[in-house]
Parts: sequence; structure tokens; C-alpha cells
Amino acid sequence: MIPYQFIVTVKLGLKSLMLHKLRSSLTMLGIIFGVCSVIAMLAIGEGASYEAQEAIKKLGSNNILIRSVKPPEQARQQSSGSRGMQLKYGLTYADGARLQSTIPGVVRVLPMRIIRENVRFERNEVPCQVIGTYPYYSDVTGAAVVRGRFLAHLDEARQENVCVITTGLARRLFPYQDPLDHSVKIDAFYYRVIGIVQERSQAEQRTQSGKMEGQPLDNNVYIPLSTSRTRFGDILIRRTAGSFEAEEVQLHQVTVQMRDVAAVETADPQIKTLLDRFHEDNDYEVVVPLQLLRQAEQTKRIFNIVLGSIAAISLLVGGIGIMNIMLATVTERTREIGIRRALGARRADITRQFLVETVVLSIGGGLIGVMVGVIVPFVVSEMTTMRTIVTPWSVLLAFSISGAIGIIFGLYPAKAAADLDPIEALRHE
Repeated sequence: MIPYQFIVTVKLGLKSLMLHKLRSSLTMLGIIFGVCSVIAMLAIGEGASYEAQEAIKKLGSNNILIRSVKPPEQARQQSSGSRGMQLKYGLTYADGARLQSTIPGVVRVLPMRIIRENVRFERNEVPCQVIGTYPYYSDVTGAAVVRGRFLAHLDEARQENVCVITTGLARRLFPYQDPLDHSVKIDAFYYRVIGIVQERSQAEQRTQSGKMEGQPLDNNVYIPLSTSRTRFGDILIRRTAGSFEAEEVQLHQVTVQMRDVAAVETADPQIKTLLDRFHEDNDYEVVVPLQLLRQAEQTKRIFNIVLGSIAAISLLVGGIGIMNIMLATVTERTREIGIRRALGARRADITRQFLVETVVLSIGGGLIGVMVGVIVPFVVSEMTTMRTIVTPWSVLLAFSISGAIGIIFGLYPAKAAADLDPIEALRHE
């Protein structure tokens, strides 16, 4: 049972707040904005972190990605205006064979050649990435076949002119037709469409240099690796006005699928040691999604702490505002305090009354702030492409802090009111 005296104290506190509605509302604003900002900022940070981690997870926690990169010396020569030159760098077919036979715990090695070309169907023409790869590409990367089939071992053995396209490219090339069994033209050759795939990560991007930029994965054409090597060769020529650039790159990316996470951690340094023996130039990079995921999780924790700390300052300011208003209220109600003390009210009763008022202000502001804080991320997601995630712990944290602020910042004004001398308080005008 709640003591009757406590109920009376709560009623007196609420009545006092209702007598000054505007002042009470303005006092609550600091708490409302503080709670709202904590929830909203953590939701935005959580959403950004979630998308980054999902993109890394879709690369495969058991995979190790090795990409060809242009050596710094050759890049400087190319940027200095040296035209008509041929650059040779990057991964080779022999590298793939060595990785498969040498590194313990390797399940499969997936080589890839990535060529930037335009793909045509009738009057439609779309820039894309032509990726020469093996039939188990979908198993290693998780690309789901939506219709038809993926490349087969017989396609690779016969160097067939067949291709698989992504769903996005299918919409662009075939807006009104079924892509299956139609032929698309790439460079001087025609390729029959045998399947459509949905990539797991639309955000990931690759180019011939292996960097994460260029055409999105939703604009890709997959052909057998043997067909790619026969049709395009190992030397890629880029013509510009009055000159040309030739690059000899056998493989643009090799994905090494490991047995488990433990094998990934041990294989990373072994792969680098093996490749360094055959690559004098710094013409490759090793990307371990597992390490990136752990870094992203650590970054997320730091990011949330920073955002939460910044937003908590608003709550602190709101608490200072409550204390300031309550101190002013104590001065205004000095005579009332004196009368209550003269009629038998104890110091604890006075303390409890003022503490109830501050807690009501902070809790009320906290509840409103929670509602606004949940709505704001939803509005942000609807108006932008940004993903936001409101977590229960952020709501609980913000609301708990608002309640604690009401108690902490209300204690001093309440104690100041209770410590007033009753006789001096009665004389106060």
C-alpha cells in the first residue's frame, strides 16, 4: 500500500506544477530534446553501422579477397602523361593454383576477370562489368539464381558464349521482354542469356583495378572464365584521343574460401608470404572481411559512445534548467514553506514535495522525449535513403537518465527548501 502522506505530497506537487503550466512546459523542453536527441542519434548511428556490417558479412566471413592493384610506380608513370605504354601487374592464374595447393584449409579458389564494356540488346545499351569466373561463383559469394541457371562446368570446358546477368541489368536491357534465351552483344560477340542472379550486396563495387568503386554489382554480366580469356585476352587496351594505354592483367580478383573462421586467421599471413615471393611490386591487396567486421563492430561501439555523449549533454542542460527553475520556485514559495512548517510539516515532507515536482518534470519530459525520439528516426528514414534502427536499450538508457536527472538535480532545491528557517520564511514578503 502507498502511504497516504506520500499521495498527498504527490498531489500537492502536481497542483503546484499545474498552477504554472507554461513554465513547467518550458522546463520540460530541455529533457524532451535531450531524450529525443539521444534516441535519434543512436538510431542513426546504429543504422549506419548495421549497413556497413551487413555489407562486410555478405563478402563472407570465411572468405579472403585478393585484388590486383596498380603498383604506385606504374600509376605515377601513367598519371605523368606517358602514353602508348603497356603495364603488366596483378594476380596470375599460377597464383590461384599455388593458393589452392599450398595454403592449408582452402576449400576453393575463385578467380575473376573484370572487364568494363557496354552490353547491347537491340537499341538498348548499358555500361556494365563483364566478369569471367568459374561456375561455383554463386556458391562462394552467395549470389542467388532468380531464373534460369548459373554457369556450368560444361560451359567452361567448351568456352561457350553464354552469360548470366543481374536483375538490375535485366530490367535495363529487357524492360518489356523475357531475357532468357535472348542474346546480348558485348564487344564483337553475342552471348546467350541463360540465367538471372540477385547479388547479395548491391553496395559492393569492383573495377578492373580491384578497387571498391565503379559499376555496381547490380550491373554485371557473368561469363565462363575460359570464354573471357579467349574473347578479350590478357591485354586490355584503352584508347584515348591520339594515344592508347595497354594493361596486362590476368586476374583482377581471387576469392579464397576457407574451411572455417580459424583457418581464415591463420591463412591471412601465409597468403601474403606466398604472394610476396612471386610479386616484387606491390601489385595486390588482401582484404579479410572477418577483420573488417571486427573493426566495424569496434568502430560502432566508439561511434555510439561519442553520439550518446554528445546527446547526453542536452540532458545535462535540461537538468540544469530544472534545478534553476526549482531554485527560483523555492524563493517564490518561501512564505508557503514557512506556513507548512508552522502547521507541522517536517523537513522530509518539504523535501519530498519539491523532489516530486522535479521528478514529474523529468519523467514527463522523458516520456514525451521517447515518443518524439522514436518518431524522428522513422521520419529520417522515410525522407532519405538513410537506414535508422531504434534499439530498446537506447530508449531505456535515455529514459533512465532523464529520471536520474530529475532526482539528482532536484535534490539541491528540495534540500534548500527544507532547510529554510520557519520563522524567517513566515516573515518573507
